[in-house]
Amino acid sequence: MADDSTSKSTEKTHMTIEESPLRGLPSVDAVIRAVLERSATTSHRIASDSARQVVTDVRTAAQGGAPVPPFEEIVDQTERLVARDSGGSLRPAINATGVVLHPNLGRAPLSARATAAVRGISTRYSNLEFDLDTGHRGSRHDHGRALIRRVTGAEDAMVVNNNAAALFFVLQALAAPKRVIVSRGQAVEIGGGFRIPDVVAQSGATIVEVGTTNRTYARDYAAAIDESTGAILRVHTSNFRIVGFTTAPGAAELAALAREHGVLLIDDLGSGALIPTEQFGLAHEPTVQESLQAGADLVLFSGDKLLGGPQCGVIAGRADLIERLRRHPLARVLRVDKLTFAALGATLLAYAEGTAVKEIPIWRMLSADSASIAARAAAWVSAAGSGEVTAARTMAGGGSLPEEGVPTSVAAIVTADADAMAAGLRAQPIPVIARIEDGRVLLDPRTVDPTDDATVVAAIRAVTA
Repeated sequence: MADDSTSKSTEKTHMTIEESPLRGLPSVDAVIRAVLERSATTSHRIASDSARQVVTDVRTAAQGGAPVPPFEEIVDQTERLVARDSGGSLRPAINATGVVLHPNLGRAPLSARATAAVRGISTRYSNLEFDLDTGHRGSRHDHGRALIRRVTGAEDAMVVNNNAAALFFVLQALAAPKRVIVSRGQAVEIGGGFRIPDVVAQSGATIVEVGTTNRTYARDYAAAIDESTGAILRVHTSNFRIVGFTTAPGAAELAALAREHGVLLIDDLGSGALIPTEQFGLAHEPTVQESLQAGADLVLFSGDKLLGGPQCGVIAGRADLIERLRRHPLARVLRVDKLTFAALGATLLAYAEGTAVKEIPIWRMLSADSASIAARAAAWVSAAGSGEVTAARTMAGGGSLPEEGVPTSVAAIVTADADAMAAGLRAQPIPVIARIEDGRVLLDPRTVDPTDDATVVAAIRAVTA
């Protein structure tokens, strides 16, 4: 009987081990060793913390009924966690969406000259607020002035941290508490719930909307001007378009009206175009130079949209108004750092030298040769082993040139689960961001730097394997 009991107990024990949901769960030490063998530069501490977290998550899932993944998959998960924790939450990514100025992917990538300028300034002290001629304290607002004046023709300029800040700053410093006249068709909302009426109200000015959504005349502005009016605000609707039965006065007409009544014309262009967009097969985008030549007192625009530089807001125009802004308390609140000035200066220098189209990534993307784009897309389809090269359009995006794009060729990859493949591409050490249409994963080479093609191919093979 004892022998039978022992035999049954042993058999039960073996069955319990065989059926255990944790069978196959590796030790934390085994995972750490595998991760460190793959990369000699990985920190042991971060590898240890990541391995413990992954193994714990796998154990919890297995106890809930999920199968334990293969060892290699657990190591892969740990490596991805190590990469995330080693590099912080902000990571480089490859934009294969076909949207050049993608708001969620950091808008404009910087040129090689701009990134070199940032590296040079970031590793040394600088004359950010030091006058090299006098040896005394200087002003950071002096940086960028000369180049902005040269490329735009403005009397003077200053830089703040973004274009929304530029608009609020100008209204608060130069228009509040007076009335600011805006066309109803331009009292718009842009990304992140940023609404023109709300900004005007927060600045301390009072908004006065004139005209209708689709038609506003100069006489509508004229009728609204009185002794309490501080400015006319013209807002370029850069992220949507109203077509058909529409009318709006141009900058020159509004500038003449503003001068006649002694009020300011503030022109918020937003997108920051400095060169004609028609040369890329796009619709005309109002340039900063055009607005200033038309007589706007101040023109506001972004640095990281069609300018192709770092995030910032540029205020260009009359020297006396810029000087008032420089002396205002908000100038310190909204100031930018040395890295922004370095990147902006290098970007503007490309415009001053006439090399912007060749040098600045967004213009290189929009002007890239169609045959080379198609060939790159074909290589990506080949790496996937399924799909086809198909015609599409690369969109400008980023609150610029609404609905405008240029022809492109995309790799349209056929897969059983497009969402899973897109997620797999995002999970790579350098995430590849695609878009999904009609159940296919689309990758547009036009928004990918050719030097990243090998990374894209490796990501496609890793996911499709």
